[in-house]
Formats: sequence, structure tokens, C-alpha cells
Amino acid sequence: MTRLIEPVRTAPAVARPGGIRSRIGWTFVLLTALAIVAYSAVPYFTASLADLAGQDVGLAPTYAAVPPFVQGALYLHIVGGATALVAGPLQFWRGLRTRAPRVHRWIGRVYLVAVGIGAVGGLIIAPSSPAGYVGFFGFGALAVLWLITGWRAYRAIRRHDVPSHQAWMIRNYALTYSGVMLRIWLPLLLMAPLLLGQPWEFDSVFANAYAAVPFLCWLPNLVFAEWLIRRRGLPSYRLPV
Repeated sequence: MTRLIEPVRTAPAVARPGGIRSRIGWTFVLLTALAIVAYSAVPYFTASLADLAGQDVGLAPTYAAVPPFVQGALYLHIVGGATALVAGPLQFWRGLRTRAPRVHRWIGRVYLVAVGIGAVGGLIIAPSSPAGYVGFFGFGALAVLWLITGWRAYRAIRRHDVPSHQAWMIRNYALTYSGVMLRIWLPLLLMAPLLLGQPWEFDSVFANAYAAVPFLCWLPNLVFAEWLIRRRGLPSYRLPV
């Protein structure tokens, strides 16, 4: 059977000291993750879904009327996703890995469990997405890939294959970070008609924007992740030529 993609090591994986750009990037990721958790996740634990729906908070209007099982899955997705968003950057903190490897391993366990919880919750709520079929397939694919990349990262470290583990963790957190990118892309898409001089009506513009983000929030992340993996000399994937 012909393989569509094959792993290649683009360069020897060597440890590099963290430069100023890496530190700025890591700090940006951590701060934006914390901001999104505070802005988008915490409000769901301040009132009931029905009350939040009355205030038009986030996804509450969509999920306030769904069965309790789906509502429970929404909370699983929120808790798992928020935990993974915050724990993920700590896994890429070189100082923690070198000075406190046991803490690094425990945070990694918490992170992967959170990913599993968030992904399962995401799969359950995807059919109820306000983006319709696009949301179902986009967010559903995201949840499946979130599970697969997390499992591959776990398998790699169990085999003591650190370079592959690092590569899969980069891919996995790129998917986790979709929670941030969704909330960056959405306002940009809402402003796009104004910048292009087109008529602007909130309901129609929001519907068009939200139809794009189920894929836009994670596909570019994976492209960037693969570029970063190759740049660091970790096992990457490329199409055969």
C-alpha cells in the first residue's frame, strides 16, 4: 500500500539555547492562552447555561436547550481545553524540563488527560455547532486529530523517542491553540467587509465568519507547526516526490 506521507528527519535534532525570539513567542502563547481561558472559559462557571444564554454569553444560547448529556460534554470540552491551553506552554519551557523533569512529566500527564477529555467533549458537541455541517466536520476533525496527535506523543515518549515526542507535542498544542486562534480569526473576519468597503450587517457577517473558523482556527496552525518541527530538526512529514 502506498503511503501518502512519510516521516523524515530534516536535520539532526540538537538542543539549542532559547533565544530572545523563542522567549517572546513562548510568552505570547502563554499570555494569550491565559487571556482566552479567563475571557471565554471562566464565565461558564459563574452562572447556569440558561442564565448565560439570557446574557448572550459565548455558546450558551446554542447549548442551553440541548439535552443534559450534550451540556455535560460542553463543560468537559471547556475544562479539558482550558487546562490544556494553560498546561501546554509549560511543557515547552526548557528550564522546567531540565531543572525539574519530574514536574515536567506530571504536567505532561495532566496535559494529555485534559486533551483527551476536551477532545471527547468536542466530538459530542460538534453536531450541535452553530456553524452547521461545516462546524460538525471542522470541529469534529479537530477533535479527532487532537486525540490522535496526543496519543502519538504519548506512544513516542513511552518508547523513549524524545524527538518524535517533541514533534507530536508541537502538533498537538498547535491544535489546542485553535481555541485562541478561533477568537483571533473571528473579529478579523468580522472587520474584513468594512476594510473592503462592503456592506456590513452583523448577523450575515457573523454567519459567514463563523462558517470559516471551524477549519481556519486549526489548519494554519498545523502548517506552522510542521514548519517549526522541520526548523528544529525533528521528525517531520512530507509528501513523497
